[in-house]
Amino acid sequence: MRAARRLAAARRPFAAALGGLLLLGSGLAQAEDWAYRVRPGDTLWDLGAKHLKVGINWRKLQEYNRIADPYHLPPGSRMQFPIGWLRIEPAKARVVAVRGAVNLLPPAAATPLPAKLVSEGMHIGIGSRLETGPGASATLEFADGSRLLVQDNSSVVFDQLSSYGSTGMVDTRMRLRRGRTLNRVIPAKGPASRYIIDTPSATSSVRGTHFRVSAGDEGAPDATEVLEGKVAVGAGPGQVLLRPGYGTVAAAGAAPAAPIALLPAPSWADADTRLEQLPAVLAWAPVPGAVAYRVEVVRDDAPEVLLFETRTQDTRLRIDDLPAGRQRVRVRAVADNGLGGRDSERSFVVHDLPPPLTISPLDGQRIGLPRPRFEWTLAQGVERTRLQVAADEQFAQPLIDTEVDGQRFRPSLSLPAGKYYWRVASRDAQGRIGRFGNALPFEVSDAPADPGLEAPQAAQGRLTLRWQKGEPGQRYRVQIARKPDFSTLLLEEVVDVPQIELKRPGSGRWYVRVQTVEDDGYAAPFGPSQEIRLPCRLCYGAGAAGAVLLLLAL
Repeated sequence: MRAARRLAAARRPFAAALGGLLLLGSGLAQAEDWAYRVRPGDTLWDLGAKHLKVGINWRKLQEYNRIADPYHLPPGSRMQFPIGWLRIEPAKARVVAVRGAVNLLPPAAATPLPAKLVSEGMHIGIGSRLETGPGASATLEFADGSRLLVQDNSSVVFDQLSSYGSTGMVDTRMRLRRGRTLNRVIPAKGPASRYIIDTPSATSSVRGTHFRVSAGDEGAPDATEVLEGKVAVGAGPGQVLLRPGYGTVAAAGAAPAAPIALLPAPSWADADTRLEQLPAVLAWAPVPGAVAYRVEVVRDDAPEVLLFETRTQDTRLRIDDLPAGRQRVRVRAVADNGLGGRDSERSFVVHDLPPPLTISPLDGQRIGLPRPRFEWTLAQGVERTRLQVAADEQFAQPLIDTEVDGQRFRPSLSLPAGKYYWRVASRDAQGRIGRFGNALPFEVSDAPADPGLEAPQAAQGRLTLRWQKGEPGQRYRVQIARKPDFSTLLLEEVVDVPQIELKRPGSGRWYVRVQTVEDDGYAAPFGPSQEIRLPCRLCYGAGAAGAVLLLLAL
């Protein structure tokens, strides 16, 4: 009894300061007892051995509860256990997810120990400090199932991690030195259950809720934002109680601000955006009063496990990569006071289908065809390929967006000269589509490169034209005409080799052009017209041989 009274006296100042904000639902004296409902087979000595700390035996428990017969405990009756009598045991937190570089610094000691790289499954004890780097996060689970998400560039010290034996009550207290956290706290199972986060300027205390806490950087105030349940925030001379949809800020040495309504959730600009296909572009409508937006992607079945996070001032964001699985994206507005608003959320699935390997065009290739052919490989189990071509690397407005059954595609659309990007993704027999591969640049040119052609050869009444060999499978259409508009042809012939031999035409000026014909039948534009001048000595010089310079371009 004396121990219980001392403990109650020690706690009265804190309870009075909160002014009942923790909503314990009963008087302070009753709050110092843990209530237990007797089960069949329970005995006083068994209950004492299970729950009481060393030095307090079952006879004190009998006296406290005015039990006449210690051998007969009616099932269903209630017993009171003073909190100060309960066994207190260490209850380490367990790391359930890690993203990026996260370090664990051990409790301060005479001989400093090196930091450890945090890994999934690791246990964290009292006094340890967890620090996340840029783009890193860690999710911890406490003994009662409550979860803490420590976001990037944050530092948390764990001051108290203990449980009251097997009562289900857990005492969790930590200090957020910098950064941001998301907290999902299991409803309290008894009066001694605590979940408290201290920041440099305020203390947030809860008994089961979903809320965010941030320690302001660079002089910004600390912030608490409540999504579900209620949170009591105390700082300096004052305290406030926050309900869902409200937050508060607290500067050093000042009382927390009166509850402030959080900004509303952003509206999606395009509800039909396919997030399953990566890279994905998110877009949302501006929120009045917002100075920035936070975008996070979490596991759909474990919202405290963070996969991606960023802050942006734009209302459009591209996400390039995510792990396979069912995910959830959430976007919220950030006000100028630092408070984050309500979340807009959407669930989606990222399928683990590898993108095809690309064959052509090659990365950075310059092509003299306005309708280039795209080629790629097919992975096992893939039935179709999605192909996109765009003038911008972000593919905001694709010029070509189609699905192809085979491994090659030539568009019906002619691309003007310029720089383009192309990418492909796989779709399997179940209709699931994977992420796009890297965007590869290529260039369409209207000035084909010089093929390095040879001079025409004239001998014994014949004229031979040769040009540089193209790709395997290509053929060549040759036209010769008297006029540069090729309105009247002397010759038009398709050959399989880069050469043609014909009877010498008459003297004067002749015009020649060559067109490449691909193996799929696509005919590229004719190369530039070339002029040949044939003097009379070539026309009548029997047995004579001569050479005239000719530059033909494919």
